[in-house]
Amino acid sequence: MLENNSVGLVAPQTAHFDTPLTLKSGAVLPQFDLVFETYGQLNADKSNAVLICHALSGNHHVAGKYHESDKNPGWWDNLVGPDKPLDTNKFFVIGLNNLGGCHGSTGASSINPATQQPWGSTFPVLTVEDWVNSQALLADYLGIEQLAAVVGGSLGGMQALQWTLSYPDRVKHGLVIASAPNLTAQNIAFNEVARQAIITDPEFHNGDYYAHGVVPRRGLRIARMLGHITYLSDDAMGAKFGRTLKNKVGNQLQYNFDVEFEMESYLRYQGDKFAGEFDANTYLRMTRALDYFDPALNYDGDLSKALANVKAQFLVVSFTSDWRFSPARSREIVKALLDNELTVSYAEVTAAHGHDAFLMPDPHYHAILRSYLNKIDVNNTKLRGVV
Repeated sequence: MLENNSVGLVAPQTAHFDTPLTLKSGAVLPQFDLVFETYGQLNADKSNAVLICHALSGNHHVAGKYHESDKNPGWWDNLVGPDKPLDTNKFFVIGLNNLGGCHGSTGASSINPATQQPWGSTFPVLTVEDWVNSQALLADYLGIEQLAAVVGGSLGGMQALQWTLSYPDRVKHGLVIASAPNLTAQNIAFNEVARQAIITDPEFHNGDYYAHGVVPRRGLRIARMLGHITYLSDDAMGAKFGRTLKNKVGNQLQYNFDVEFEMESYLRYQGDKFAGEFDANTYLRMTRALDYFDPALNYDGDLSKALANVKAQFLVVSFTSDWRFSPARSREIVKALLDNELTVSYAEVTAAHGHDAFLMPDPHYHAILRSYLNKIDVNNTKLRGVV
């Protein structure tokens, strides 16, 4: 059953590009596909387009359902739709699966045209800049010269920021949510542990597991369990699971290494589910892109200098319980933008869900997004007034 304010039934589309794409590493993709979905209608002058950039495990399926009985709407369905904060009565919304992804866009599991075998370990390492460049080609494919806004949470927020750096004349508004100008050493460490769990899985075969007909399931499972812990706050885990025992009959302990606590059961479920859906090579490349993102790297660490040529207006949102991408990191972005006398709105939302708060239908958070997006004039993509 579809909700009244759902975008309804949707279907993915594929854009094919024959022109070679040179990546930041120097590697060249001779051709590639990007899978995407769109919601709403593009207006006559194509000025109402909004690009949604996904986070690490996201994809192109942002909103709507694939069939009437579909129990899994798009990952940001609570945000995108008619009369929702990102209103498809007003905006033409684009969601895509990033290059290197495992949901249809060209990635390590795709066939290398030169060998007619899966790319596997030979698929190049990607960066946020590479993704933005490929997204710009998708905008060209759709005939869109300028985006009203680019929106993203977490790694998606990094892409939104990079859009305003790489293509300052092609995006009017950047919505950077639960993100950071680069990863802390601790975050790089979390990513490395997760990658090592995958790389040291005997079924990984140096990234060429497709040829062996296997999946490094154990490594993926551990990587997801570790990551999931960092996406939640201690309060959220405590409220949802606490120290509740899985065996509730007399609270009898088993004194072994099977599941004893509900928290353990939840993590194992999340790990098993992820290992059955996601590609290990994609996980490695997504986390590495996170590690490499650092606009200030070539400016002696000065983010303000790095953002000197940005022209967009911004909404930056952080969440109080997000310890992986803390509010302090968002404030670094805000300061650098203000140093360049850019128009910036900043909101620090009190929320208990940790980093995952950007995915939740929090009324206060959604009201902030709705207020900002409502004031974007899609005729000239400038704010009508001050947020």
